[in-house]
Amino acid sequence: MHLLQPQTEVNISSLVSTLSNSNSDTSRPQVQLLPWANLQSESEQVNWLILHFNHWFSHLNVTLVKGDFEPEYFPEDEHGPARIQFAHGYFNSALHEISHWTIAGAQRRLLPDLGYWYAPDGRTAEQQALFEQVEIKPQAIEWLFSKAFGRKFRVSLDNLTGDGGDGSDFKDNVFRQLQRYFSGEAKLPKDAIRLIDCICQCTRQGRALALDEFSREMLD
Repeated sequence: MHLLQPQTEVNISSLVSTLSNSNSDTSRPQVQLLPWANLQSESEQVNWLILHFNHWFSHLNVTLVKGDFEPEYFPEDEHGPARIQFAHGYFNSALHEISHWTIAGAQRRLLPDLGYWYAPDGRTAEQQALFEQVEIKPQAIEWLFSKAFGRKFRVSLDNLTGDGGDGSDFKDNVFRQLQRYFSGEAKLPKDAIRLIDCICQCTRQGRALALDEFSREMLD
């Protein structure tokens, strides 16, 4: 897999921003289902995420939708807004696809599947290495999303029938990338920051994420 352009990112310090900022459209009244803490099932949580994501990012003309099959991104066209389609109604799949979308710049969001090429399950060791190289940042961001929701995160090697190794190096790289986001050595995409901020307002009374909530052992 490869990226078609550099990633546009902003610093993680923006995570301390609040939804009450009068210069942000997040100051609009927030949509609600049940409070997040009251949701008991995966389907309830998925419906909550879809409703809120589509509200929080309506200004970008993009929608999050359930898919019956594999995940796919459809650019905006004359028929409607862009669609981030996640697999089989799975919450974790939704977070993963959103993480890829946040990393994609404006030009890649005009392309089907954000301009990625994809080798299916059964990849060789060389193909798997390329896959993992592209997946480090989105999976680190997905981990941030998961933590904001209070959900367990698991890395995905997505190569059950191929040569994926034990994943330890990939897990090390994902954790190092997360540390770089917190240290400021790397910058989070602005839409990832916005989503984390919005989630934390709803699930953590606005309390920002902290590095000490994460450890490498959590990935094993």
